[in-house]
Order: sequence, then C-alpha cells, then structure tokens
Amino acid sequence: MIFKRVGEGRPYPDHDTTLREWAELSPRLLRLDELVTVKRTLDLETLLAKDSTFFGDLFPHVVEWEGEFYLEDGLHRALRAALQQRPVIHARVLEL
Repeated sequence: MIFKRVGEGRPYPDHDTTLREWAELSPRLLRLDELVTVKRTLDLETLLAKDSTFFGDLFPHVVEWEGEFYLEDGLHRALRAALQQRPVIHARVLEL
C-alpha cells in the first residue's frame, strides 16, 4: 500500500490559502502511508514526463484536518517518491 487511502474530493472546508501563504509553511517529513489522496485519477503521461515535477512548488501541499493528512497538491511527486522506493516525502502542511 502506498497511501493510507484513496479519497475523492476534499472533505475539509475550503481554506483559500494562496501560493504565497503555502510558501511560508516550512516543509516537514511525512510518511506516504499517512496520506489520503483527494484525487482518484492521475495523468500517466504527466507522471512519466521528465519535467513533471519541475513547475510549481517543490513540495506537495497537505491539509491536516480532523487527524488526517490530505494530499491536496503533489500527487505526481508523491507517487514518484513511491516508485523510487522512498516511503517519505517533504511536504508543506496546512493545519485546519
């Protein structure tokens, strides 16, 4: 098992956090098996592209809500880590 659970959508309230506010959060280490995805599907072409993790924030965005860690942005990065046999990732965590 790579992730704790594969979810569908965001069960937490909208937080309207800007990219600048995400960037102010220090990355922290999280185990992949603690994460719940908010997407059921991914684009395989994007996953396998050499530059798929080049654009955007270097760190995935995770929302901590009601004791769960939801992978809001960075599914491709997290899956690449799993494919490289890395059980952890550095991610920015927003606590709601």
